[in-house]
Amino acid sequence: MDRKRSDIIADQLEGLIFEGSFKDGERLDEVQLSKRFSVSRTPVREALLRLAQSGLVDQIPRRGVFVRQPGPVELIEMFEVMAEMEAVCARLAASRITDTALSDLHEANARCDAAVEAADTDGYYRENELFHGILYRQSGNGFLEQECLRLQRRLQPFRRVQLRVRGRLRQSMSEHKAIVAALEKGDGEGAAAAIRAHVAVQGEKFHHLMASLRAAAE
Repeated sequence: MDRKRSDIIADQLEGLIFEGSFKDGERLDEVQLSKRFSVSRTPVREALLRLAQSGLVDQIPRRGVFVRQPGPVELIEMFEVMAEMEAVCARLAASRITDTALSDLHEANARCDAAVEAADTDGYYRENELFHGILYRQSGNGFLEQECLRLQRRLQPFRRVQLRVRGRLRQSMSEHKAIVAALEKGDGEGAAAAIRAHVAVQGEKFHHLMASLRAAAE
């Protein structure tokens, strides 16, 4: 499936921000970016909107769009909330998930496995998003699903960069399989614990995330 041009631009802008090409507080000009990427201003505007949703930029009326890097405390707080929200999804889904959705999770995992073998970090993340989206939907709670999707968008660039840590793709894949196994058994607490450990970035995983961000910035 072809990806939208705005999504490709957003991914590239995320990389440039992490690499330090755009500094914290720097203004991002739509006209200059459209020339840089050889596109009209529309996909650039859409890309900047996606970055605003993930908190990497601030859109200030009548002033423009400015790079904003959240600090480590804000990041750990967001991941902590994400882990607990997904744990609730898993607990609810354990008694509500359909056989079709379980099959979809297995298929998503198969595509994730292929991305691991290809060492395709971004491809893995895209399949990973679909995996989590199925879980949100199978919670059977529409409000919770929308809140999870909103925070998932906010954390997207940071969850993507975390996957670049050596060995993290295979570890993530193993965690995915544990989540599905618990869901198949109808084990709500087991599924909640598995996904909480998968999403949370406390301890060593948090240090790896911060190291990845520093390395990208350097």
